[in-house]
Amino acid sequence: MWLSWKLLLFLSLTGCLSEYSEAVPGVPTSYAAILRIKSGSSSLASFNSKNRPRLSSPSLGSVSSPGWRGAAQHYHSPTNLYHFSETFKNDESVDYGPVFVQEPDDMIFPTDSEEKKVSLNCQARGNPTPTYRWLRNGTEIDVESDYRFSLIEGSLIINNPSEIKDSGQYQCLTTNMFGSILSREAILQFAYLGNFSGRTRSAVSVREGQGVVLMCSPPLHSPEIIYSWVFNEFPSFVAEDSRRFISQETGNLYISKVQTSDVGSYICLVKNTVTNARVLSPPTPLTLRNDGVMGEYEPKIEVHFPYTVTAARGTTVRMECFALGNPVPTISWRKVNGHNPSKARLRKSQAVLEIPNVQLEDSGIYECKAENSRGRNVFRGQLQVYTYPHWMEKLNDTQLDSGDQLRWECRATGKPRPTYRWLKNGVPLWPQSRIEMINGVLMIHSVNVSDAGMYQCLAENKYGTIYASAELKILASAPTFPLNQMKKTIIVTKGQEVVIECKPQASPKPTITWKKGDKVLRENKRITILPHGSLRILNASKSDEGRYLCQGVNVFGSAEIVASVSVKEPTRIELTPKKIELTVGESIVLSCKALHDSTLDVTFYWTHNGQPIDFEKEGGHFESIKAQASSADLMIRNILLMHAGRYGCRVQTAADTVSDETELLVRVPDLISGDMESAMAVELNPWVEYEFRVVATNKIGTGDPSAPSRVIRTNEAVPKTPPANVSGRSGRRHELVIAWEPVSEEFQSGEGFGYIVAFRPNGTRGWKEKMVTSSDASKFIYRDESVPPLTPFEVKVGVYNNKGDGPFSPIVVICSAEGEPTAAPIDVKATSLSVSEILVAWKHIKESLGRPQGFEVDYWKDMQQEEAAEKVKTEGNESSILLTGLEGNTLYHLTVRAYNAAGYGPPSTAVHAATKKSPPSQPPGNIMWIQDGSHVSLGWEPVRPLANESDVMGYKVLFRQEGQSNSQVIETQKTSAVVLLPDVGVYIIEVCAVSEGGDGTASPQIRVPSFSGGKVTSAQSTLHVLSTSSSSVTLLLALMVPSTSW
Repeated sequence: MWLSWKLLLFLSLTGCLSEYSEAVPGVPTSYAAILRIKSGSSSLASFNSKNRPRLSSPSLGSVSSPGWRGAAQHYHSPTNLYHFSETFKNDESVDYGPVFVQEPDDMIFPTDSEEKKVSLNCQARGNPTPTYRWLRNGTEIDVESDYRFSLIEGSLIINNPSEIKDSGQYQCLTTNMFGSILSREAILQFAYLGNFSGRTRSAVSVREGQGVVLMCSPPLHSPEIIYSWVFNEFPSFVAEDSRRFISQETGNLYISKVQTSDVGSYICLVKNTVTNARVLSPPTPLTLRNDGVMGEYEPKIEVHFPYTVTAARGTTVRMECFALGNPVPTISWRKVNGHNPSKARLRKSQAVLEIPNVQLEDSGIYECKAENSRGRNVFRGQLQVYTYPHWMEKLNDTQLDSGDQLRWECRATGKPRPTYRWLKNGVPLWPQSRIEMINGVLMIHSVNVSDAGMYQCLAENKYGTIYASAELKILASAPTFPLNQMKKTIIVTKGQEVVIECKPQASPKPTITWKKGDKVLRENKRITILPHGSLRILNASKSDEGRYLCQGVNVFGSAEIVASVSVKEPTRIELTPKKIELTVGESIVLSCKALHDSTLDVTFYWTHNGQPIDFEKEGGHFESIKAQASSADLMIRNILLMHAGRYGCRVQTAADTVSDETELLVRVPDLISGDMESAMAVELNPWVEYEFRVVATNKIGTGDPSAPSRVIRTNEAVPKTPPANVSGRSGRRHELVIAWEPVSEEFQSGEGFGYIVAFRPNGTRGWKEKMVTSSDASKFIYRDESVPPLTPFEVKVGVYNNKGDGPFSPIVVICSAEGEPTAAPIDVKATSLSVSEILVAWKHIKESLGRPQGFEVDYWKDMQQEEAAEKVKTEGNESSILLTGLEGNTLYHLTVRAYNAAGYGPPSTAVHAATKKSPPSQPPGNIMWIQDGSHVSLGWEPVRPLANESDVMGYKVLFRQEGQSNSQVIETQKTSAVVLLPDVGVYIIEVCAVSEGGDGTASPQIRVPSFSGGKVTSAQSTLHVLSTSSSSVTLLLALMVPSTSW
């Protein structure tokens, strides 16, 4: 039965006891172990354990590694393996160089494994389909000549692997016609555990109360092992306490003070963390001497961490310290140059300092102190935290014309700071005459076809290497013209500038020639060919009319376009009348006439004060009248004061646009008899300059106004206008602040203008008066130490000038300043919102003195002093603020206090909040996609955040057309999505994880063409059936798109 959806892609996940492959965050390389398969199975099994640090020789200060279990338990990591249900062909029009879908991971192979095969995985996509080669320790493996090697779809299979022959560094090299890229290095190691020497161990004899160290001397092994000790007989294990300690670095058993109960036989037991194999040492007898009891003595530190401990950021650091002594010493720890990290834990009776998720700020000198009643002993060592390289800026595929300059920059962070190398087609790239490489920047001058290929930037420090790949295509094509440049007719007027566009698409850049008619066009002062090929003609005339041809030529061919130029007489405009002065209620007609070339059509537009007139929304006051083809009128009826202003007429033709303006003045009538020759202007303001004009009017109309009279100033007088809006302002304690609006100059009525400020306590009789001599003053401050806060005063402000005192303003009641706030904010809460934001909220006690103008929030990091706090202010009655720009995964302390003009109030009790962890730094991996017409079905591996990163809440799929900046977003909680590409073109698709700390690192970009019909896949594969042991399970995820014909 057909379903309406078709199964396109299977995502197969085989999981067996995944808790035995716990990941160490932040490490870009990984180990894996071989999964045992039931006898008779022909399927290959190779599974990768992500993010496992490479092993080094043990030291006394260690970084935690996952505890591997025995091979018999069929352990492996939860890696996703993609299989296709059908084989699809890529669209042949979309060609691109190889891109890794899966790269090999570090692997540990148990030497006693029943499955005698190792599989190093490698898969790439590209069009044409890539081929594969493998390198071991930099030398290519000849798969054909050695029967032990075989290739299956890019993966390298090693039959009967041997530690001597096969251990080392492996890299996958994948190639198609566009070039080659080299995978990251994968280290193949072999897990084994030898036997202890069978030689009998001598008895250790000590006095009671004396300290002793029993040596384990472990056998040869790989990788790390776990130590424990058996007392007398198995399974009676030695219990660790403040007196007994087993070092997981040396394997030795330390007893700080021997007691009678310790006499017996001791056996060291070691277990391989990968194979789970265990071996026992010969017994070591411990006896007591009979020559007395050991007296008390000061501590002697017998085991301690190295002088320098190095650890990767995000891992767990364990530092050991144990001392012999009588009485039994106590162990304490401190960070010499600061406080112990709050996350640090003490284990094994304080003999081990454990710092989980170690960060750069945890670096420093640490001190272990052993102390008893007889004395003390101290050891110091330094913790250095490093980070693996991490990309800040990667490469993008680039297309260039021959002769252009390439500039690629890749930037990575890390500690130590990474250095950079470059590969081209998997081979080291060296500086040459045209090639420069400086600090992660690659520059190739004047590129040519030989520079095309696959390039890789390697960022590396002593702890790891990361790879970024990109393809360089050198374009080589004959000139072609886009449709919008073909067959044009250009119409201009005399004197204008003409630009005829000619921008052919070609590589290399074509040579441009212009012809007018049959003659080659020569450049002069008026005619020039612009740098991009277009032709510019200045001050066009009738002689410039004609047929123009542009031809572009390069080594691959030529193309041409034709344009016709027509030169017309310029349009002129007449707008009448030029200046109008009307009385409210009158009407007017404005006439606009265009003088233009008879072959051109004209269009008229009217404006008022620069804005187009909307004839339908002006209440019938405006009407457009088209009298003739070359003229138009504007009727303005029943004019209002609001209709005064500039009126414009704009005339537009196919060749040019011209405009003109006239001014309309609207007045209110103030008429006197026509036989009078003088008039009296009354009720003018004193001490103000005036000028006058006279206008004559009769039944026929109004004449032009007279010229202005000379400027006349009225006489001085006592001011009559008091200040307005007398009010109080905030100030310091014991201050009365009085404010007002200054009297404008036209109402000051004379020289020597100033203010009289009068005030008295409410309910008293006598006024205190203060003179303010500045006419611009707007505030007066009276200070009296005896005035309590919020004392009410009656206040009035008067005016005066040289002619005398004017009136006072109405009396208002103003209170003296209440001073700085006296109460701290309450109910302060801090809520973390993201990796860089904390919301702080509080309440203010309204009954307290000192009304706040705002609040100040002080915040500082856990390891800082309060004096170093950052400060941010709010204004008004706001009761919350969002702090931004904070450091991620950091504990902050915060206080809030009110402030006003008088000063600051007391701070609140400090509250605490930690910013969210950073968003995941790892992008979604192994993105697979299949296209069915405009539908693209995507699948990817889930992102597993590091210990110091936020948990993944879902995913975003961002897609946009190439050349556009705005992306559309699909949000999902699954590891798959279906994207509908709405328009024809090439789309850029990226996927990123979403967390409470924000969006994670985006995946590498996918370029997908959108077209009608057809199917495109990102790789080709056939469906495989994976046989697993009975302890495994298989999960299938089907990605669906709507059914179409296949």
